[in-house]
Amino acid sequence: MRKIFTVLLTVSILAMPFAATAQVKPAPAGKQAVAAEKEVVKKKVVVRKGGWVKGRRLSASDRRRAVEIDYRALQLSTPPRGYHWVRIKNNFLLVGITSGLISKVHEAR
Repeated sequence: MRKIFTVLLTVSILAMPFAATAQVKPAPAGKQAVAAEKEVVKKKVVVRKGGWVKGRRLSASDRRRAVEIDYRALQLSTPPRGYHWVRIKNNFLLVGITSGLISKVHEAR
């Protein structure tokens, strides 16, 4: 019984490619088969809203121009582990060191 089952399983696995090719219909004799190719180009639009928002990620260019600051001198809260305060223009941001996610936003006085 086991041998019969193994033989039937093997035959059905080997017959699958032949069954798939048998379903393809050839082009009619009077007509020529036409293959249509379509090229799709999507434009990526980056919308940059003004200001900094909690939960937004700093871009690579923003990270380059960000300057790490001394939070004690500016009387800011102590950053939790894995975060640091940076200054970009007139904004103080509490940013995740590895992720770049903004946790808090303070504007300069």
